[in-house]
Amino acid sequence: MPHASPWWTPDVHADRRPFLIGRNRIQSALRRFFGERDFIEVDTATLQMSPGNEAHLHAFATQALGPDGSVQPLYLHTSPEFACKKLLAAGESRIACFAHVYRNRERGPLHHPEFTMLEWYRAGETYETLMRDCADVLALAADTVGAPSLSHQGQSCDPFREPERLSVAEAFERFAGIDLLVSVAKDGKTDREGLAAAMREAGLRVADDDSWADLFSRALVEKVEPNLGFGRATILDEYPVTEAALARPTLRDPRVAERFELYACGVELANAFGELTDASEQRRRFELEMAEKARVYGETYPLDEDFLAALASMPEASGIALGFDRLVMLATGAARIEQVLWSPVAEARA
Repeated sequence: MPHASPWWTPDVHADRRPFLIGRNRIQSALRRFFGERDFIEVDTATLQMSPGNEAHLHAFATQALGPDGSVQPLYLHTSPEFACKKLLAAGESRIACFAHVYRNRERGPLHHPEFTMLEWYRAGETYETLMRDCADVLALAADTVGAPSLSHQGQSCDPFREPERLSVAEAFERFAGIDLLVSVAKDGKTDREGLAAAMREAGLRVADDDSWADLFSRALVEKVEPNLGFGRATILDEYPVTEAALARPTLRDPRVAERFELYACGVELANAFGELTDASEQRRRFELEMAEKARVYGETYPLDEDFLAALASMPEASGIALGFDRLVMLATGAARIEQVLWSPVAEARA
């Protein structure tokens, strides 16, 4: 089967160019949006000593060679989050960042090993403020390119309607018939067997070696996410604390955290937190995440001790990471992420 022509051939580029021009227009509009709201745009280093400590994120590893021949292991970051939070600790109060980020083991219509993350942080402001930001950003992206709706795979979402806010527990009950929080204790501990029984009753597969987190993810992916963001955007809120490693628990219910994800047309666009600032609790969560990574993948990443130290002086804040390329896809009607990347990463050719 012949390979498709490379992205740099004139005919392929001509087909992609309208999406790319739309990308530039949306990026310029977002820069104005944040500038008008007193955000400072920051540019963080790509090379970090830790790429992040979430169990299922995979990084690209490299090393720095010193003049004396010494070797320092480094990673391409999976997010500018650690650097941005250090800037909050340094005294910045509103920051935004368009960052090229890198994630291994990811390639497909919505995934690319190198992509652009738009992150912004608000010191002293709640994560409900980020929800209002999300509604404004969706409307701005569509309006900038003259799109009456966001679209993906024949489905549409009205970016000018107020997003629906739905808790994870409500979504599990509505779309899977599962009472999720019955399997979560007030101290955050989870009941694997309780969730497994509910999953079987809902007709979902349960494997003997599945952890509670595995079961949660399967139900989320198979039953919940396919129903989100149609007609209008969905804000999926209040994740169990075990599924929100960098977010603080809610005051209302210690079983759930101040975390939400934004969906449009069934596509996850953004992940937001009311930020955890307790360094000892953050260390404990990172260690649990790395233990899970070792169990599943046989590897771990180092903890960023500098980041953990910065949490001691970081103010209360909220922060969000939005997949900028996906936003452009939905606003311009592109079918694949490569259509909105100026120079996609080349794939190996036989």
